[in-house]
Amino acid sequence: MHGFEVLADPVRRRVLELLAVGAHAAGEIGAAIGAEFGISQPAVSQ
Repeated sequence: MHGFEVLADPVRRRVLELLAVGAHAAGEIGAAIGAEFGISQPAVSQ
């Protein structure tokens, strides 16, 4: 998978945006993404 394919997915793009600001615990990222996109923690991890 190319980098641009990864960035085409809005969830993956948002994870990268969060990490660009600084380090976060996996739970923090999962909670933020889950709240924004209405998906579960396992879906975020996938």
